[in-house]
Amino acid sequence: MDIADFEAMQETGKQIIADFGEVNILVNNAGITRDKLFLLMREDDWDAVLDTNLKGAFNAIKAFQRSLLRARDPRIINISSVTGLLGNAGQANSAASKAGLLGLTKSIARELSSRQVTCNAVAPGFIDTDMTAGLSEAIQNEILSRIPLRSFGNSKEVASLILYLASPAARYITGQVIAIDGGMAM
Repeated sequence: MDIADFEAMQETGKQIIADFGEVNILVNNAGITRDKLFLLMREDDWDAVLDTNLKGAFNAIKAFQRSLLRARDPRIINISSVTGLLGNAGQANSAASKAGLLGLTKSIARELSSRQVTCNAVAPGFIDTDMTAGLSEAIQNEILSRIPLRSFGNSKEVASLILYLASPAARYITGQVIAIDGGMAM
């Protein structure tokens, strides 16, 4: 289904709750990129990225809000990006969507905290993936020069942070943006 489609997400949410019962952990990780310099970016590039990355999180939270409000130890974890903190040339649409997720995270944390729902964001930096492996050595070296730890992260490190935020140990953490970026955004 297309997470940017509000009605489709609502129907999918109903089916998930019917099949599995209560939803107490929601990780909003859907995301796309359509990288282009802003001067060359088309409106459909802008809309597609914001619709998936930001509106998709809104749609998912709306689909599961009742279940989360009734759940025991409910968590919402939005996956943002270091680009949402810093911006990045050629990624105005992605940076705007990821920065929007940060505002959504803080607002949802404030609104739902009285019901013990926590909402946090994880902002990965450059993670060793197929995408980063496809970058030229020169570009990788330029990126690494901006990371104090001088290495890319890995997906297991990001997953461990998400698991922690989903656990009872993170009960008292809400409205936070945790960068996992080797110090890039400090």
